[in-house]
Amino acid sequence: MKQETSLFSQYPVLLFDLDGTLSDPMLGITHSVQYALSKYDIQVDDLQTLCPFIGPPLQDSFRDFYHFTAEQADEACRYYHEFFVKTGMFENELYPGIPELLTKLKDADKKLMVATSKPEPLARQILAYFKIDGYFDFIGGDTLERTRSAKAEVIRYVIKQNALTDLEQLLMIGDRKHDIIGAKTIGIASVGVLYGYGDRPEMEKAGADCIVSTIEDLEKILL
Repeated sequence: MKQETSLFSQYPVLLFDLDGTLSDPMLGITHSVQYALSKYDIQVDDLQTLCPFIGPPLQDSFRDFYHFTAEQADEACRYYHEFFVKTGMFENELYPGIPELLTKLKDADKKLMVATSKPEPLARQILAYFKIDGYFDFIGGDTLERTRSAKAEVIRYVIKQNALTDLEQLLMIGDRKHDIIGAKTIGIASVGVLYGYGDRPEMEKAGADCIVSTIEDLEKILL
């Protein structure tokens, strides 16, 4: 059920997705996917066609978009990370206004956490690279072995690691349906952002409690 936007400022614990919410990883992710696909003699020249890989669990995308078997998808993930850890991880940029938003949220005594389907060690490196890791009380993600890739599993992990017992205090913020569906699966509220890689129909169908278009709009409802 949709809530009044003024109510979102009352959530003390905010869980942020990473890709498409805090930073724009388009070049790094699509170049890494391009590299992985080349190992199967699949040549993709238009990186825009690989943007659907941004957000969902990586194995799912190889299976869904290229009909890989589970074994091929796991192997493709390894090829992906081969390129990503050397180059792709740094072909990434923060969305303008994110550091300022995080500063204001911390000043308002919000507890900030990351819940990403990206492997946690890589997420930590990326946030440190951008010098925003210090804003977050906890950074949670998948394992390097991809055993915790579904967003609901990541959210559940963040909740367990931080002994968060009152789910009504938690708010998930993300740009794809997986963030919203994961939040609903766990039973927490969610905000869908449109400046990333999802669109309004996707957010509405997934059941986001609130949808905002810009980082400025996000700030308005959170503070």
